[in-house]
Amino acid sequence: MSLPQLPLSGITVVSLEQAVAAPYATRQLADLGARVIKVERPGDGDFARRYDTTVHGHSSYFVWLNRSKESLTLDLKAPRGREILDRLLDGADVFVQNLAPGAADRLGLDTSTLTGRYPHLVPCTISGYGTTGPWADRKSYDLLVQCQTGLVSLTGTAEEPARVGISVADIAAGMYAYSGVLTALYTRATTGRAHPVEVSLFEALAEWMGQPAYYTRHGGTQPPRLGAQHATIAPYGTFTAADGKDVLFSVQNEREWAALCADFLGRPELTGDPRFATGSDRVAHREEVNAIVAERIARSGAAEILKNLEAIGIACADVNDVTAFLDHPVLAARDRWREVAVPGATVQALLPPADLAGLPARMDPVPAVGEHTEKILAELGHSRADIDSLRADAVV
Repeated sequence: MSLPQLPLSGITVVSLEQAVAAPYATRQLADLGARVIKVERPGDGDFARRYDTTVHGHSSYFVWLNRSKESLTLDLKAPRGREILDRLLDGADVFVQNLAPGAADRLGLDTSTLTGRYPHLVPCTISGYGTTGPWADRKSYDLLVQCQTGLVSLTGTAEEPARVGISVADIAAGMYAYSGVLTALYTRATTGRAHPVEVSLFEALAEWMGQPAYYTRHGGTQPPRLGAQHATIAPYGTFTAADGKDVLFSVQNEREWAALCADFLGRPELTGDPRFATGSDRVAHREEVNAIVAERIARSGAAEILKNLEAIGIACADVNDVTAFLDHPVLAARDRWREVAVPGATVQALLPPADLAGLPARMDPVPAVGEHTEKILAELGHSRADIDSLRADAVV
């Protein structure tokens, strides 16, 4: 029995990608069935391949971001290499690139040139700060953008700011590039017109800064840096139980506050205390609220506390490390892990988070550098002698 066709089957994506943002966007397109041809430098390939060697000798970043793709090595500065890319683009639906500032222009792969030459193509550019404006030529990476958007000023403790522990700016840009490309493909299908897509790391993360931006502009001061506590909700944060384990919980509304006071703290009279009458009052008296909660939590073990909080409808959680996350019962019970091949081994990978009923998940291998070069060149009509000549001249 043949498998159902995935939504993007028949769509070809050519990507000049590196690091995180663009590979994340194109991997999600590959998840939906698109053919993604990843163009890499002959020899070393995408520099993210060498970020670390923890996954059977491969980079954890690269394994995460590059399954289900085909790797083609090309020297784009060589005329024959550029000719091969042009032929690929002639038959492609989407072109994604996150090259260094100015590199696409120098290669003649800027949006204006591409739309003029390939009117059917959806070009997607991912940059640091946009392709126009005063910072168009600035290099960027994730932590720089976390700093420039003010995110780092919100993360950490009162004594010290901290970066978010994942590549949040890259992920944000990759998500918007992915959704932008999907929208452009839909628009092309319904109107016949291919719209270019542009996303910057800075503007993607700026969108995610919306709530603190409004709070600061209209409140006169930015939210304080409070570690695992919440700047505008109390009680909300981690507390240490009698067995030394941390638990996290939050009170989201007055019903929950009343239940916490009566059924967990054993102090129903607190609901009538003017210090704690509203959410804003509790934030203003955060230290007093936290002291009351901490004293109660310190009298019981973490498992008992979580059971009691869940019983009265208070959202709560263990404070897991990554090892505990990997063994999380929800992931196991919902069968979210699948085997994916990497060169020389297999790894466990999570399914894409969006399940499409009736459609299988695509979880194809992570490619070695240039693994599909000969296959793709043969599809373009190159003979064995042509391919050998290209290899001898280090074009592929």
